[in-house]
Amino acid sequence: MQTFFTPEQLKQSSLKRANEILRACVHCGMCMATCPTYQIMGDELDSPRGRIYLIKDMLENERVPDERTVKHIDRCLSCLACMTTCPSGVHYMHLIDNAREYVEKRYKRKFDDRAIRWLLARILPYPWRFRLSLYGAKLAKPFKFLLPKKLRSMVDFAPKKIAKSSSNDRPQIFKAKGIRKMRVALMNGCAQKVLNTDINDATLNILTRHGCEVVIAKGAGCCGALTHHMGKADESHKSAAKNIEAWVKEMDGEGLDAIVINASGCGTTLKDYGHMFKDHNLADKAKRVADISKDISEVIADLNIKPIVDTKNLKVAYHSACSLQHGQQIKALPKTLLQKVGFEVVEPNEAHLCCGSAGTYNLMQPEISEQLKKRKVKHLEATKPQIIATGNIGCMMQIGSDSKVPIVHTVELLDWATGGQKPQSLSDID
Repeated sequence: MQTFFTPEQLKQSSLKRANEILRACVHCGMCMATCPTYQIMGDELDSPRGRIYLIKDMLENERVPDERTVKHIDRCLSCLACMTTCPSGVHYMHLIDNAREYVEKRYKRKFDDRAIRWLLARILPYPWRFRLSLYGAKLAKPFKFLLPKKLRSMVDFAPKKIAKSSSNDRPQIFKAKGIRKMRVALMNGCAQKVLNTDINDATLNILTRHGCEVVIAKGAGCCGALTHHMGKADESHKSAAKNIEAWVKEMDGEGLDAIVINASGCGTTLKDYGHMFKDHNLADKAKRVADISKDISEVIADLNIKPIVDTKNLKVAYHSACSLQHGQQIKALPKTLLQKVGFEVVEPNEAHLCCGSAGTYNLMQPEISEQLKKRKVKHLEATKPQIIATGNIGCMMQIGSDSKVPIVHTVELLDWATGGQKPQSLSDID
C-alpha cells in the first residue's frame, strides 16, 4: 500500500511503525474471509482491510478522529485472525493498538461511553475492586431492566457464584515436589483470580508435581492488556512496568526459566512487552521478560507428563482462544497434550472465529458479542462433547454463559489426568 507520511511524521516512532505495517498491505482482501465482524456485519469497514484504510487516512492526515472511524475501530475484536490469514505478514495488532491510542488521546466520546470505559479501567485490573463490583452486580440483577443496555451487559457478566479468594495467589514460593527441574514465575493475573481460583490452583499443582518451583512474585499483577486495548497506554504501561520490575528482580536473584501465563489474552500482551517498551528506559528489561514468557501449554509440553487417572476417553471439544491460536500462534499443542493424557479431542466448525469475549468487548459491544457467542456455542455443541476446554478465562465466561456443557481450562484437565483433583465443574461426569 502506498503511503504519504512526511519525513517529519516518520520521526515519530508510532507513525514510523504504522507506515511499515501499512506498506506491507497489498489490498488482497484475504483477511475479510476470517474476520468475525465482517462475517456478522457484512460491511467492508468492519473488516481489517476497511479499518486499515480508515486508520491510514486518520494517521497520515493527523486529523481528529470522526465518529464513523471510531465506530469501526471500536468494533474490532483484536482477535488477530487476519494476521494468521494474511499472506503479506501485515502486523495488524500493532496498527490497531496504535490507532486506539491515537483515538483515546484525540477523540471525545459521549459521556456514557467515557463513563463505562473509565469504570472498566478502574475496576477490572484490581482484584479487590472487581470482586466488590461482582457482589454489587449480583444485587443489581433484579433491577437490571432499569439500566442502560451496556450496564445491563455488565450486570449479566457477574457469575451466579462468586469464588472466594485463594491464599495461593499471595506472593510466595511453591517448592517443587521431588527434584527441581525448573524455576518459574506464575503470572496469576487480575480478573481470572477473582472469577475462577481453580485455574491457578490447578496450574500450581501440575507444575510443582512435575518438578517446577513456582514463584508468585511480589509486585506483579495485571498484565496491562485490558487498558492497552482501550488505548489507555499510560495506564497499561504502568501495570506492565510493575510486572517487569518484579520478574526481573527474580531473574537477577535465583533466576527464572520461564514466566508462565495461563490466560492466553495476557500471554499475547506479555510476549509483546518488548515492542510496547521499545522507546522506554525499561526496554532491555521488557525484552528479557518477553523472551521467557510462555503459555502454560508450552511449559507442560517440556515436562514429560503421563496419564495417571483413567479419564475414560471423555470427549472434549477444544475451543482455541484467539489470543492463543492467532496472537501466539499456538494451535495444535493444547490438543496434543489433551490427547496424550487420554481425552478424545474434537474441534468445532469455524474454529478460527472468535467467541465474542475479546477482553472487554462483550461489555462494550454486547450486540455483536452475543451473535458471535451463539454462533460459537452452536458449533461447539454440534460436536456433542461431554466437556468444553479452552485456555482463556474470558472465553470460559463467554461460552459458559450460554452452553449447558461444562467448560474448564485446559490446564484443569491436564492436572486431573496426571494425578490432580477432578475439576469441580465436572462433578456430575462419571
